[in-house]
Amino acid sequence: MSEPKTKGEELQEALCYQRKNLTETMTKEELEQAFDFCEGYKDFLNAAKTEREVVSRAVELLEAEGFVPFDPETTYAPGDRVYWNNRGKALLIATIGKKSLAQGAHINAAHIDSPRLDLKPNPLYEQGQLALMKTHYYGGIKKYQWATVPMSLHGVIVKKNGEMVQVRIGDEPGDPVFCVTDLLIHLAGDQMQRTLAKGIQGEELNLLCGSISLEDSKVPERVKLNILNLLHEKYGIIEEDFLSAELEAVPAYDMRDLGFDRSMIGGYGQDDRVCAYPALMAALDCKDPETTLITVLADKEEIGSEGNTGLNSDMLRYFAADLAKPYGIDGRRVLMNSQCLSSDVNGAFDPTFADAFEKNNTCYLNYGVCLTKYTGSRGKGGSNDASAEFIGKIRKILDENKVGWQTGELGKVDQGGGGTVAMMIANLGVDVVDLGVPVLSMHSPFEVTAKVDVYMAYKAFSAFANQK
Repeated sequence: MSEPKTKGEELQEALCYQRKNLTETMTKEELEQAFDFCEGYKDFLNAAKTEREVVSRAVELLEAEGFVPFDPETTYAPGDRVYWNNRGKALLIATIGKKSLAQGAHINAAHIDSPRLDLKPNPLYEQGQLALMKTHYYGGIKKYQWATVPMSLHGVIVKKNGEMVQVRIGDEPGDPVFCVTDLLIHLAGDQMQRTLAKGIQGEELNLLCGSISLEDSKVPERVKLNILNLLHEKYGIIEEDFLSAELEAVPAYDMRDLGFDRSMIGGYGQDDRVCAYPALMAALDCKDPETTLITVLADKEEIGSEGNTGLNSDMLRYFAADLAKPYGIDGRRVLMNSQCLSSDVNGAFDPTFADAFEKNNTCYLNYGVCLTKYTGSRGKGGSNDASAEFIGKIRKILDENKVGWQTGELGKVDQGGGGTVAMMIANLGVDVVDLGVPVLSMHSPFEVTAKVDVYMAYKAFSAFANQK
Protein backbone atom coordinates (compact mmCIF):
# COMPACT_ATOMS: atom_id res chain seq x y z
CA MET A 1 0.00 0.00 0.00
CA SER A 2 1.49 3.30 -1.11
CA GLU A 3 1.90 6.17 1.30
CA PRO A 4 -0.47 9.15 0.92
CA LYS A 5 0.94 12.12 -0.93
CA THR A 6 2.18 15.04 1.07
CA LYS A 7 0.67 18.48 0.53
CA GLY A 8 3.82 19.53 -1.30
CA GLU A 9 3.62 16.53 -3.61
CA GLU A 10 -0.02 17.29 -4.34
CA LEU A 11 0.79 20.92 -5.10
CA GLN A 12 3.70 19.92 -7.29
CA GLU A 13 1.49 17.53 -9.27
CA ALA A 14 -1.28 20.09 -9.64
CA LEU A 15 0.74 23.24 -10.33
CA CYS A 16 4.13 22.42 -11.84
CA TYR A 17 4.84 21.86 -15.53
CA GLN A 18 6.00 18.26 -15.75
CA ARG A 19 7.93 17.05 -18.79
CA LYS A 20 7.30 13.39 -19.53
CA ASN A 21 9.65 10.89 -21.13
CA LEU A 22 7.19 8.95 -23.22
CA THR A 23 9.17 5.72 -23.12
CA GLU A 24 8.42 5.61 -19.39
CA THR A 25 4.67 6.15 -19.77
CA MET A 26 3.69 4.43 -23.03
CA THR A 27 2.38 0.87 -22.94
CA LYS A 28 4.18 -1.94 -24.71
CA GLU A 29 1.48 -1.91 -27.40
CA GLU A 30 1.90 1.85 -27.94
CA LEU A 31 5.66 1.49 -28.26
CA GLU A 32 5.14 -1.29 -30.82
CA GLN A 33 2.81 0.98 -32.81
CA ALA A 34 5.46 3.70 -32.82
CA PHE A 35 8.18 1.30 -33.93
CA ASP A 36 5.95 -0.17 -36.66
CA PHE A 37 5.08 3.30 -37.98
CA CYS A 38 8.77 4.09 -38.30
CA GLU A 39 9.41 1.10 -40.54
CA GLY A 40 7.31 2.81 -43.22
CA TYR A 41 9.09 6.07 -42.49
CA LYS A 42 12.52 4.52 -43.03
CA ASP A 43 11.39 2.87 -46.27
CA PHE A 44 10.01 6.19 -47.53
CA LEU A 45 13.24 8.08 -46.85
CA ASN A 46 15.31 5.35 -48.47
CA ALA A 47 13.22 5.68 -51.63
CA ALA A 48 13.00 9.49 -51.58
CA LYS A 49 16.25 11.35 -50.89
CA THR A 50 15.46 14.51 -52.88
CA GLU A 51 12.45 16.78 -53.22
CA ARG A 52 11.69 15.39 -56.69
CA GLU A 53 11.74 11.82 -55.39
CA VAL A 54 9.50 12.75 -52.44
CA VAL A 55 6.91 14.23 -54.78
CA SER A 56 7.07 11.24 -57.13
CA ARG A 57 6.64 8.72 -54.33
CA ALA A 58 3.95 10.78 -52.60
CA VAL A 59 1.90 11.00 -55.80
CA GLU A 60 2.03 7.21 -56.12
CA LEU A 61 0.68 6.84 -52.58
CA LEU A 62 -1.97 9.52 -53.07
CA GLU A 63 -3.32 8.05 -56.29
CA ALA A 64 -3.47 4.60 -54.70
CA GLU A 65 -5.82 6.12 -52.10
CA GLY A 66 -8.09 7.84 -54.64
CA PHE A 67 -6.55 11.32 -54.89
CA VAL A 68 -6.77 12.91 -58.35
CA PRO A 69 -4.98 15.88 -59.95
CA PHE A 70 -6.61 19.16 -58.98
CA ASP A 71 -8.83 20.87 -61.60
CA PRO A 72 -9.51 24.55 -60.75
CA GLU A 73 -12.67 24.46 -62.86
CA THR A 74 -14.27 21.72 -60.77
CA THR A 75 -16.56 22.23 -57.79
CA TYR A 76 -15.59 19.51 -55.36
CA ALA A 77 -17.87 17.81 -52.84
CA PRO A 78 -17.07 16.95 -49.23
CA GLY A 79 -14.73 13.97 -49.11
CA ASP A 80 -13.21 14.63 -52.54
CA ARG A 81 -9.43 14.29 -52.55
CA VAL A 82 -7.12 16.21 -54.87
CA TYR A 83 -3.46 17.17 -55.28
CA TRP A 84 -1.49 19.74 -57.26
CA ASN A 85 2.00 18.74 -58.36
CA ASN A 86 4.00 21.97 -58.63
CA ARG A 87 6.74 21.29 -61.19
CA GLY A 88 7.65 17.95 -59.68
CA LYS A 89 9.27 19.61 -56.67
CA ALA A 90 6.41 20.66 -54.38
CA LEU A 91 3.01 19.20 -53.64
CA LEU A 92 -0.27 20.64 -52.35
CA ILE A 93 -2.88 18.13 -51.20
CA ALA A 94 -6.50 18.73 -50.19
CA THR A 95 -9.40 16.73 -48.81
CA ILE A 96 -12.60 18.75 -49.01
CA GLY A 97 -14.43 19.17 -45.71
CA LYS A 98 -18.10 19.38 -44.83
CA LYS A 99 -17.86 23.00 -43.73
CA SER A 100 -17.73 25.84 -46.23
CA LEU A 101 -14.26 26.98 -47.26
CA ALA A 102 -15.40 30.42 -46.14
CA GLN A 103 -14.80 29.10 -42.60
CA GLY A 104 -11.20 28.39 -43.46
CA ALA A 105 -9.04 25.31 -43.78
CA HIS A 106 -6.68 23.32 -41.62
CA ILE A 107 -3.23 23.59 -43.20
CA ASN A 108 -0.25 21.36 -42.45
CA ALA A 109 2.95 22.61 -44.08
CA ALA A 110 6.27 20.74 -44.11
CA HIS A 111 9.26 21.02 -46.41
CA ILE A 112 10.84 18.20 -48.39
CA ASP A 113 14.20 19.69 -49.37
CA SER A 114 17.29 19.00 -47.24
CA PRO A 115 20.89 20.23 -47.11
CA ARG A 116 23.07 18.58 -49.74
CA LEU A 117 25.75 19.17 -52.37
CA ASP A 118 24.46 20.34 -55.77
CA LEU A 119 26.60 19.90 -58.86
CA LYS A 120 27.61 23.19 -60.43
CA PRO A 121 26.33 23.86 -63.99
CA ASN A 122 29.72 22.97 -65.47
CA PRO A 123 30.95 20.44 -62.91
CA LEU A 124 33.31 17.92 -64.51
CA TYR A 125 37.07 18.54 -64.58
CA GLU A 126 40.37 16.67 -64.44
CA GLN A 127 43.36 17.37 -62.24
CA GLY A 128 46.23 15.09 -61.25
CA GLN A 129 44.77 12.45 -63.61
CA LEU A 130 41.66 12.23 -61.45
CA ALA A 131 38.15 13.21 -62.52
CA LEU A 132 36.17 15.34 -60.09
CA MET A 133 32.92 17.30 -60.05
CA LYS A 134 32.54 20.79 -58.60
CA THR A 135 29.65 21.30 -56.16
CA HIS A 136 27.81 24.19 -54.54
CA TYR A 137 26.44 23.30 -51.13
CA TYR A 138 22.70 23.79 -50.59
CA GLY A 139 21.44 25.07 -47.25
CA GLY A 140 23.30 25.65 -44.01
CA ILE A 141 25.91 22.96 -43.43
CA LYS A 142 29.10 22.35 -41.50
CA LYS A 143 31.21 21.70 -44.58
CA TYR A 144 33.73 19.46 -42.85
CA GLN A 145 30.96 16.94 -42.07
CA TRP A 146 30.48 16.19 -45.77
CA ALA A 147 34.03 15.03 -46.52
CA THR A 148 34.85 11.28 -46.70
CA VAL A 149 31.15 10.35 -46.71
CA PRO A 150 29.96 7.93 -49.44
CA MET A 151 27.64 9.91 -51.70
CA SER A 152 25.06 9.00 -54.32
CA LEU A 153 23.98 11.15 -57.23
CA HIS A 154 20.29 11.92 -57.81
CA GLY A 155 18.41 14.20 -60.18
CA VAL A 156 17.57 14.95 -63.77
CA ILE A 157 19.40 15.98 -66.92
CA VAL A 158 17.46 17.72 -69.69
CA LYS A 159 19.09 17.26 -73.09
CA LYS A 160 19.14 19.87 -75.81
CA ASN A 161 16.26 18.06 -77.56
CA GLY A 162 14.12 18.34 -74.41
CA GLU A 163 14.41 14.72 -73.35
CA MET A 164 14.66 14.32 -69.56
CA VAL A 165 17.04 11.70 -68.17
CA GLN A 166 16.53 10.43 -64.61
CA VAL A 167 19.72 9.83 -62.62
CA ARG A 168 20.08 7.78 -59.43
CA ILE A 169 23.53 6.28 -58.89
CA GLY A 170 24.96 4.98 -55.65
CA ASP A 171 22.05 3.55 -53.65
CA GLU A 172 21.53 0.11 -55.15
CA PRO A 173 23.74 -2.89 -54.26
CA GLY A 174 26.68 -2.93 -56.63
CA ASP A 175 26.37 0.75 -57.56
CA PRO A 176 29.50 2.90 -57.42
CA VAL A 177 29.53 5.81 -54.97
CA PHE A 178 31.32 9.17 -54.88
CA CYS A 179 33.01 11.16 -52.15
CA VAL A 180 34.67 14.41 -51.15
CA THR A 181 38.24 13.65 -50.12
CA ASP A 182 40.09 15.11 -47.15
CA LEU A 183 43.76 15.74 -46.54
CA LEU A 184 45.61 13.01 -44.67
CA ILE A 185 46.46 13.92 -41.08
CA HIS A 186 50.19 13.45 -41.79
CA LEU A 187 50.20 16.48 -44.11
CA ALA A 188 47.45 18.53 -42.49
CA GLY A 189 49.58 20.86 -40.38
CA ASP A 190 48.40 24.00 -42.20
CA GLN A 191 44.83 22.76 -42.53
CA MET A 192 44.64 22.09 -38.79
CA GLN A 193 45.36 25.76 -38.14
CA ARG A 194 42.16 26.78 -39.91
CA THR A 195 39.03 27.55 -37.93
CA LEU A 196 36.45 24.78 -37.80
CA ALA A 197 34.28 26.74 -40.24
CA LYS A 198 37.08 26.62 -42.81
CA GLY A 199 38.40 23.12 -42.15
CA ILE A 200 36.86 22.19 -45.49
CA GLN A 201 36.02 25.18 -47.68
CA GLY A 202 33.28 25.47 -50.27
CA GLU A 203 35.54 25.09 -53.29
CA GLU A 204 37.08 21.98 -51.69
CA LEU A 205 33.77 20.10 -51.76
CA ASN A 206 34.72 18.32 -54.98
CA LEU A 207 33.30 14.87 -55.72
CA LEU A 208 35.82 12.27 -56.81
CA CYS A 209 34.29 10.38 -59.75
CA GLY A 210 36.95 8.61 -61.82
CA SER A 211 40.61 7.74 -62.47
CA ILE A 212 40.92 5.67 -65.68
CA SER A 213 42.24 7.35 -68.83
CA LEU A 214 40.78 6.92 -72.32
CA GLU A 215 43.17 4.95 -74.51
CA ASP A 216 44.21 7.78 -76.82
CA SER A 217 47.45 9.62 -76.16
CA LYS A 218 46.62 12.39 -78.63
CA VAL A 219 43.84 14.03 -76.59
CA PRO A 220 44.21 15.97 -73.31
CA GLU A 221 42.24 15.28 -70.10
CA ARG A 222 41.80 11.63 -70.94
CA VAL A 223 40.29 10.72 -67.54
CA LYS A 224 37.60 13.36 -67.94
CA LEU A 225 36.97 12.25 -71.51
CA ASN A 226 36.60 8.66 -70.37
CA ILE A 227 33.95 9.71 -67.83
CA LEU A 228 32.10 11.68 -70.52
CA ASN A 229 32.22 8.66 -72.79
CA LEU A 230 30.77 6.42 -70.06
CA LEU A 231 27.98 8.93 -69.40
CA HIS A 232 27.23 9.18 -73.12
CA GLU A 233 27.02 5.40 -73.42
CA LYS A 234 24.68 5.11 -70.41
CA TYR A 235 22.55 8.25 -70.73
CA GLY A 236 23.18 9.59 -74.22
CA ILE A 237 24.36 12.95 -72.84
CA ILE A 238 27.22 15.27 -73.72
CA GLU A 239 29.06 17.68 -71.42
CA GLU A 240 26.90 20.61 -72.47
CA ASP A 241 23.84 18.81 -71.09
CA PHE A 242 25.13 19.44 -67.55
CA LEU A 243 24.12 23.07 -68.13
CA SER A 244 20.45 22.05 -68.00
CA ALA A 245 20.65 19.52 -65.19
CA GLU A 246 19.70 19.34 -61.52
CA LEU A 247 22.00 16.81 -59.90
CA GLU A 248 22.24 16.45 -56.14
CA ALA A 249 24.88 14.54 -54.17
CA VAL A 250 23.40 13.00 -51.02
CA PRO A 251 24.65 10.36 -48.56
CA ALA A 252 24.56 6.91 -50.11
CA TYR A 253 23.48 4.89 -47.06
CA ASP A 254 20.01 3.82 -45.91
CA MET A 255 18.18 4.82 -42.74
CA ARG A 256 19.22 2.71 -39.78
CA ASP A 257 17.95 1.89 -36.31
CA LEU A 258 20.23 3.50 -33.76
CA GLY A 259 21.10 2.30 -30.27
CA PHE A 260 21.14 -1.06 -28.53
CA ASP A 261 17.41 -0.60 -27.89
CA ARG A 262 16.67 0.48 -31.50
CA SER A 263 14.80 3.46 -30.07
CA MET A 264 16.22 5.99 -32.53
CA ILE A 265 16.64 6.43 -36.28
CA GLY A 266 19.81 7.68 -37.93
CA GLY A 267 20.21 8.80 -41.50
CA TYR A 268 20.09 11.59 -44.06
CA GLY A 269 17.28 14.04 -44.81
CA GLN A 270 15.25 13.89 -41.61
CA ASP A 271 15.05 17.69 -41.61
CA ASP A 272 12.30 17.97 -42.65
CA ARG A 273 11.08 14.73 -44.12
CA VAL A 274 10.61 13.50 -40.54
CA CYS A 275 7.62 15.87 -40.49
CA ALA A 276 6.69 15.56 -44.18
CA TYR A 277 6.13 11.79 -43.97
CA PRO A 278 3.79 11.90 -40.93
CA ALA A 279 1.98 14.84 -42.56
CA LEU A 280 1.50 12.80 -45.73
CA MET A 281 0.30 9.78 -43.75
CA ALA A 282 -2.17 11.96 -41.85
CA ALA A 283 -3.46 13.33 -45.16
CA LEU A 284 -3.89 9.83 -46.55
CA ASP A 285 -5.83 8.75 -43.45
CA CYS A 286 -8.08 11.84 -43.32
CA LYS A 287 -11.11 10.82 -45.39
CA ASP A 288 -14.16 12.71 -44.12
CA PRO A 289 -13.05 15.89 -42.32
CA GLU A 290 -15.34 18.59 -40.99
CA THR A 291 -12.93 21.28 -42.23
CA THR A 292 -10.98 21.10 -45.48
CA LEU A 293 -7.47 19.79 -44.92
CA ILE A 294 -4.64 21.24 -47.01
CA THR A 295 -1.24 19.57 -46.75
CA VAL A 296 1.75 21.39 -48.22
CA LEU A 297 5.01 19.63 -49.03
CA ALA A 298 7.22 22.54 -50.01
CA ASP A 299 10.61 22.96 -51.63
CA LYS A 300 13.44 25.48 -51.04
CA GLU A 301 12.97 26.01 -47.28
CA GLU A 302 16.65 25.45 -46.64
CA ILE A 303 17.53 28.46 -48.81
CA GLY A 304 14.82 30.83 -47.64
CA SER A 305 11.75 29.29 -49.35
CA GLU A 306 12.49 31.30 -52.48
CA GLY A 307 11.45 30.34 -56.02
CA ASN A 308 8.17 29.14 -57.47
CA THR A 309 8.22 25.85 -55.53
CA GLY A 310 8.97 27.47 -52.16
CA LEU A 311 6.44 28.96 -49.76
CA ASN A 312 7.78 32.45 -50.29
CA SER A 313 5.96 32.21 -53.62
CA ASP A 314 2.18 32.57 -54.00
CA MET A 315 1.53 28.87 -54.60
CA LEU A 316 -0.51 28.40 -51.40
CA ARG A 317 -2.40 31.66 -52.00
CA TYR A 318 -3.29 30.61 -55.55
CA PHE A 319 -4.21 27.06 -54.54
CA ALA A 320 -6.60 28.32 -51.86
CA ALA A 321 -8.11 30.82 -54.30
CA ASP A 322 -8.60 28.14 -56.97
CA LEU A 323 -10.20 25.77 -54.47
CA ALA A 324 -12.65 28.46 -53.35
CA LYS A 325 -13.47 30.11 -56.68
CA PRO A 326 -16.10 27.57 -57.90
CA TYR A 327 -18.05 28.21 -54.69
CA GLY A 328 -17.96 31.98 -55.19
CA ILE A 329 -15.68 32.40 -52.16
CA ASP A 330 -12.71 34.76 -52.13
CA GLY A 331 -9.39 33.01 -51.48
CA ARG A 332 -8.40 35.72 -48.99
CA ARG A 333 -11.36 34.80 -46.84
CA VAL A 334 -10.29 31.15 -46.83
CA LEU A 335 -6.78 32.00 -45.64
CA MET A 336 -7.80 34.63 -43.09
CA ASN A 337 -9.98 32.01 -41.39
CA SER A 338 -7.47 29.17 -41.65
CA GLN A 339 -5.18 27.60 -39.08
CA CYS A 340 -1.81 26.02 -39.80
CA LEU A 341 0.82 23.79 -38.30
CA SER A 342 4.22 24.73 -39.67
CA SER A 343 5.59 21.22 -39.35
CA ASP A 344 9.32 21.62 -38.98
CA VAL A 345 11.97 20.17 -36.70
CA ASN A 346 13.68 21.69 -33.69
CA GLY A 347 17.12 21.05 -32.24
CA ALA A 348 17.04 18.37 -29.54
CA PHE A 349 19.10 18.77 -26.39
CA ASP A 350 22.57 17.29 -26.90
CA PRO A 351 24.34 16.51 -23.59
CA THR A 352 27.72 16.64 -25.32
CA PHE A 353 27.11 20.29 -26.20
CA ALA A 354 24.87 21.24 -23.29
CA ASP A 355 26.14 24.83 -23.14
CA ALA A 356 24.35 25.70 -26.39
CA PHE A 357 20.94 25.03 -24.85
CA GLU A 358 18.82 26.66 -22.15
CA LYS A 359 17.52 23.68 -20.23
CA ASN A 360 14.13 25.13 -19.23
CA ASN A 361 13.26 25.92 -22.84
CA THR A 362 14.66 23.17 -25.00
CA CYS A 363 13.22 19.95 -26.36
CA TYR A 364 14.42 16.42 -25.72
CA LEU A 365 14.34 13.10 -27.56
CA ASN A 366 11.48 10.83 -26.47
CA TYR A 367 9.40 13.67 -25.01
CA GLY A 368 7.11 13.99 -28.04
CA VAL A 369 6.62 16.66 -30.68
CA CYS A 370 7.97 20.12 -29.97
CA LEU A 371 5.61 23.10 -29.99
CA THR A 372 7.70 26.16 -30.88
CA LYS A 373 6.04 29.54 -30.30
CA TYR A 374 8.67 31.42 -32.31
CA THR A 375 11.86 30.70 -34.22
CA GLY A 376 14.09 33.35 -35.79
CA SER A 377 17.39 34.47 -34.31
CA ARG A 378 18.32 36.45 -31.23
CA GLY A 379 15.57 39.09 -30.86
CA LYS A 380 13.04 36.86 -32.69
CA GLY A 381 14.25 38.26 -36.01
CA GLY A 382 12.73 36.52 -39.03
CA SER A 383 10.06 34.77 -37.00
CA ASN A 384 6.37 34.14 -36.79
CA ASP A 385 5.46 34.60 -33.12
CA ALA A 386 2.31 32.56 -32.60
CA SER A 387 -0.51 34.00 -30.51
CA ALA A 388 -1.35 32.71 -27.05
CA GLU A 389 -4.90 31.98 -28.22
CA PHE A 390 -3.76 29.71 -31.03
CA ILE A 391 -1.19 27.91 -28.90
CA GLY A 392 -3.90 27.33 -26.31
CA LYS A 393 -6.09 25.73 -28.97
CA ILE A 394 -3.29 23.44 -30.16
CA ARG A 395 -2.49 22.44 -26.56
CA LYS A 396 -6.11 21.41 -26.10
CA ILE A 397 -6.13 19.34 -29.30
CA LEU A 398 -2.91 17.55 -28.37
CA ASP A 399 -4.01 16.79 -24.82
CA GLU A 400 -7.48 15.60 -25.82
CA ASN A 401 -5.94 13.18 -28.33
CA LYS A 402 -3.24 11.93 -25.94
CA VAL A 403 -0.38 13.24 -28.05
CA GLY A 404 2.95 13.50 -26.25
CA TRP A 405 4.30 17.01 -26.67
CA GLN A 406 6.74 19.53 -25.23
CA THR A 407 7.90 23.06 -25.91
CA GLY A 408 11.29 24.33 -26.96
CA GLU A 409 13.38 27.10 -28.43
CA LEU A 410 16.27 26.66 -30.85
CA GLY A 411 19.11 27.06 -28.35
CA LYS A 412 20.12 29.98 -26.18
CA VAL A 413 18.94 33.45 -27.16
CA ASP A 414 22.30 34.74 -28.42
CA GLN A 415 23.61 31.38 -29.63
CA GLY A 416 22.21 31.56 -33.16
CA GLY A 417 18.81 30.53 -34.46
CA GLY A 418 16.89 29.57 -37.57
CA GLY A 419 13.59 29.93 -39.35
CA THR A 420 10.75 27.90 -40.82
CA VAL A 421 7.94 28.44 -43.35
CA ALA A 422 5.67 29.74 -40.57
CA MET A 423 6.47 33.37 -41.32
CA MET A 424 5.48 33.07 -45.00
CA ILE A 425 2.15 31.44 -44.17
CA ALA A 426 1.41 33.92 -41.38
CA ASN A 427 1.89 36.70 -43.94
CA LEU A 428 -1.21 35.34 -45.69
CA GLY A 429 -3.29 36.04 -42.57
CA VAL A 430 -3.26 32.44 -41.30
CA ASP A 431 -2.87 31.52 -37.62
CA VAL A 432 0.38 29.51 -37.51
CA VAL A 433 2.56 27.76 -34.96
CA ASP A 434 5.58 25.49 -35.43
CA LEU A 435 5.17 21.87 -34.39
CA GLY A 436 7.72 19.21 -35.24
CA VAL A 437 10.14 16.48 -34.25
CA PRO A 438 13.31 17.07 -32.17
CA VAL A 439 16.50 16.22 -34.09
CA LEU A 440 20.11 15.62 -33.07
CA SER A 441 22.96 16.51 -35.46
CA MET A 442 20.59 18.60 -37.58
CA HIS A 443 21.82 19.45 -41.12
CA SER A 444 24.50 16.79 -40.96
CA PRO A 445 24.73 13.77 -43.30
CA PHE A 446 23.48 11.58 -40.42
CA GLU A 447 20.66 13.13 -38.40
CA VAL A 448 19.07 11.39 -35.40
CA THR A 449 15.45 11.23 -34.25
CA ALA A 450 13.51 9.16 -31.70
CA LYS A 451 10.88 6.74 -32.95
CA VAL A 452 8.25 7.74 -30.41
CA ASP A 453 8.62 11.39 -31.44
CA VAL A 454 8.10 10.50 -35.11
CA TYR A 455 4.96 8.60 -34.21
CA MET A 456 3.69 11.44 -32.04
CA ALA A 457 4.08 13.76 -35.04
CA TYR A 458 1.71 11.50 -36.97
CA LYS A 459 -0.76 11.47 -34.07
CA ALA A 460 -0.55 15.26 -33.75
CA PHE A 461 -1.10 15.90 -37.45
CA SER A 462 -4.01 13.44 -37.55
CA ALA A 463 -5.64 15.08 -34.52
CA PHE A 464 -5.25 18.53 -36.10
CA ALA A 465 -6.69 17.30 -39.41
CA ASN A 466 -9.74 15.71 -37.82
CA GLN A 467 -10.64 18.35 -35.23
CA LYS A 468 -14.27 19.44 -35.26
